[in-house]
Amino acid sequence: MTVSKASNPTAAILIIGNEILSGRTQDVNVQFIARSLAGLGIRLQEVRVVPDVPDRIIGAVNELRAAYDMLFTTGGIGPTHDDITSECIAAAFGVPWELDEETDREMKAVMGERYNEARQRMATMPRGAVPIKNEASIAPGFTMGNVHVMAGVPRIMQAMMKTLEASLPRGERIQMRAVHGMGVLEGGIAAGLSVIQDKFPQLDLGSYPFKRDGAWGVALVAKGTDLPAIDAAIVEATDLIRAQGVEPVQGEPAG
Repeated sequence: MTVSKASNPTAAILIIGNEILSGRTQDVNVQFIARSLAGLGIRLQEVRVVPDVPDRIIGAVNELRAAYDMLFTTGGIGPTHDDITSECIAAAFGVPWELDEETDREMKAVMGERYNEARQRMATMPRGAVPIKNEASIAPGFTMGNVHVMAGVPRIMQAMMKTLEASLPRGERIQMRAVHGMGVLEGGIAAGLSVIQDKFPQLDLGSYPFKRDGAWGVALVAKGTDLPAIDAAIVEATDLIRAQGVEPVQGEPAG
């Protein structure tokens, strides 16, 4: 049975932090989250970046949590003055921002004298939030409604995401196949690719130029939940590349 796109849960990612927008820090979290969600059959449909500005964070959280089945945020839950995500989530839900007593006790037991007022901010959450405990940090993220709030540090975010996976809703696994060819240009295969997309409307088909050893090529990718349709689309994409006088290579290009 083919599962339609609409039957899979949807998600968005909200990246919070001036350091991303300034170019000082390169985000590496989206790819990890996206791949994790695809494995669960959750369709990532939007990624947004906002600065450390309360009104911008609150507005984006409320818009995205209403538009999608779930929202994942990264960044802004540390101990410093510009870590304001937690307070903003409380404001978005209209609930108090208060100390989570269990988290407070756990962090105090581990940190001892190092557990100061600044670090206590990481134990302060919106009322009703459920902590996301993880193996990488004593300070948890948290879930509030359909919003999952995680750290911006990749190692800690990944540990939080792995903790979350067991509790997330699932859809039909989203799968992907690819074929590529060196010397193929997008303009030469655009019309043919549109024909294949029209034939397989349940799939997402894309073309992705790449450069290797000074030469350009194109990878054609089919993604969706209908594996027989994916395989059939890739057969046609392979023929499309071959029609350009290039020998197709299955899979993504190396490097």
